[in-house]
Amino acid sequence: MKGVVAAGDPQTAAVGAAMLKMGGNAVDAAVAAAFASFVAESVLVNVGGGGMALVVDSKNGQPDRPHQAIAYDFFSTMPSGKLGDDADFRKILVDFGPEQQPFYIGRASVAVPGVVAGLCAMAEVHGTLPLAKLLEPAARLAREGIVLSEALAYVLDILTPIFTDTPQLAAIFAPNGRVYQAGERMSFPALSRTLTQLGDEGPALFYTGTVGQAIVEDQQAHGGLITAHDLTSYKVKQTAPVRLGYRGHTVLLPPPSSSGGVLIAFAFKLLETVNVAGLPHNSFEHVRLLTEVMRLTNLARATWDTSQGPDAERIEQFLSAEHVVRHRHELLAALKAKPLPAEPEFPAGPGDTTHISVVDGQGLVVSVTTSAGENAGFVVGDTGVCLNNMLGEIDLHPQGFHRLPPGTRLTTMMSPVVVLRDGKPVLAVGSGGSNRLRSAIMQVISNVIDFGLPLPDAVDAPRVHFEGDVLQVEGGIAGSVVRKLEQVGYRVNHWPGRNMFFGGAHAVAQQGDRLVAAGDGRRGGSVAVVE
Repeated sequence: MKGVVAAGDPQTAAVGAAMLKMGGNAVDAAVAAAFASFVAESVLVNVGGGGMALVVDSKNGQPDRPHQAIAYDFFSTMPSGKLGDDADFRKILVDFGPEQQPFYIGRASVAVPGVVAGLCAMAEVHGTLPLAKLLEPAARLAREGIVLSEALAYVLDILTPIFTDTPQLAAIFAPNGRVYQAGERMSFPALSRTLTQLGDEGPALFYTGTVGQAIVEDQQAHGGLITAHDLTSYKVKQTAPVRLGYRGHTVLLPPPSSSGGVLIAFAFKLLETVNVAGLPHNSFEHVRLLTEVMRLTNLARATWDTSQGPDAERIEQFLSAEHVVRHRHELLAALKAKPLPAEPEFPAGPGDTTHISVVDGQGLVVSVTTSAGENAGFVVGDTGVCLNNMLGEIDLHPQGFHRLPPGTRLTTMMSPVVVLRDGKPVLAVGSGGSNRLRSAIMQVISNVIDFGLPLPDAVDAPRVHFEGDVLQVEGGIAGSVVRKLEQVGYRVNHWPGRNMFFGGAHAVAQQGDRLVAAGDGRRGGSVAVVE
């Protein structure tokens, strides 16, 4: 078998599969699929965002060597421009039904984009196919058009105020006075030309070339903060992943700027306290355990967020036995008594995120997550390029907007993960979904390791999420379990069915001699298998 791909849309997955069919490896497939997602999943991500990735190469049988497991950090950074009275920074209210949520868009909401630099760096270091070949499918999709899925049409409908904020953006997403509906075909001719040009010229196009110049000119003309220096000085980080032992496996997670990676690691250190496999899956006892692990991880998050010093020292201290043991005692006590005191509330992170997992027949595994926030609400000149609104995300700026020093790498919950067994990759998974991505990833991995569920069942199994003193329980978990949870004091919101609120965990796995993949139906997940 040449490999398998799991992604957030069938059109994205098909592009990854096409690269494998023509002899490319897992990185070729992941990079091509990621660029395709900026077209096929354009209401979630775009070419002006940021991302995180893990690449694990086990073909030599030594994935524990530092150069064999690499974390790529290409998340956005703080620009250096001065915020003036003419700053283009506007609040948009988006109606989610039960409540309205504010988002901030405009040129001054844009952080320095890193996704082009990051994906191209991965392709250069690990890929086997020319960049132009990797960009061809995305350019073709943009030119010929993509079919909007039900899941993405739902997102576009909710975010209509953003995608129709300027005439240029509305011309793409709502050309006839209404946003596109599920099953309709959308095309991006200007972006198609830019993607073709990117394949020919390489990432310099976006940082020192004509697209980078267009971004700077647009920012200067319309109250943005990105300067030419911000683009030319942007660097992709390549570091060693965080390594965590869990029940005979090694879990590889991204280090900062991902805070999600270290928080997931902390949750697994708590989960290991209890014999999870001895509990009936999604029983009262199991759900209560998951809930208290999430609560205690959220309580510990305050310690992580306020810690100082080099990242390696912060991680070591946060995951140390001395720090974890007190929370383990609290976990065991909580499982015998009423719920712990309420946790502090944390703002939700960007929910518009997508993930791609790929494994090939040579043992190369890639787990990559990208995000653009929502969308900054405009198009850069005639390039077809949309940009992120990371500077308008409340959770990324707890001290207030536009206060971080220039060049500061923003933090993110994005957490692409790879799991090893006996030194060999056996699972790659990641998720979209703001803070919920942490709980989604933890449950999928636990479903595989603790319960031995087949990968599709592990991804599809109903989930829970605890945050803000409310336990969100997905449809499929028994009403009797919910009632028992309420009887012991939990505030429970029982959803009628599966919902994208609970993340979109797209995963691939090596199970024996077989490669398998599972796309999360909550977010239109799709898989492609290449024999």
